[in-house]
Amino acid sequence: MDFDPYPDRRIVGTARVPSGPQRAAPPVPVKIIVAGGFGVGKTTTVGAISEISPLTTEAEMTMEGVGVDDPGQASAKTTTTIAMDFGCVTIDQTLKLYLFGTPGQTRFAFMWDDLVRGALGALVVVDTTRIDDCYPAVDYFERAGLPFVVGVNTFNGQLGYNLDEVRWALAVRDDVPIVQFDARFRGSVRDALLVVLDQALDKAMKMRAS
Repeated sequence: MDFDPYPDRRIVGTARVPSGPQRAAPPVPVKIIVAGGFGVGKTTTVGAISEISPLTTEAEMTMEGVGVDDPGQASAKTTTTIAMDFGCVTIDQTLKLYLFGTPGQTRFAFMWDDLVRGALGALVVVDTTRIDDCYPAVDYFERAGLPFVVGVNTFNGQLGYNLDEVRWALAVRDDVPIVQFDARFRGSVRDALLVVLDQALDKAMKMRAS
């Protein structure tokens, strides 16, 4: 009898394959961008849902930023994102989201092209008390052709304007979803991100059919 160097393998046809249960395929990675103006809740959004300790690049706001970075009169914000936020969450056995939060200040806009590369969709976070701050993000994703969802962050559980008024103010297309969510709560963030996934999937199916 010939010596079998692989006694733990079984023969299928002429090929030898490992015996026992097969390892499941890893979940598909999907890159999602969380964008918006300064102080709208992007870092909070990523941190609320990430299954790992989120990577943040928060720095203390100093007197040099007065008149440059304006978090709003009602904000108690004392730090600012100077590069990006990063977190991840597993949706199920087949899908894992990698979240990249953009810096909100105009002077860091040069980083957006690098952060957005390879993304399938974006969540544009909006503060209705400073709605004009999200115009650059909306314009950016419209020009880039990247599917995006407008997420109105209900600070303290309150919504300053209804969603139809927000759509009118932003002048976004009817096929762009506008949702209400609370960046502090995992379930609320999850629901908003699932809408982003639906948008990305819808675009992929249309491109495949064309």
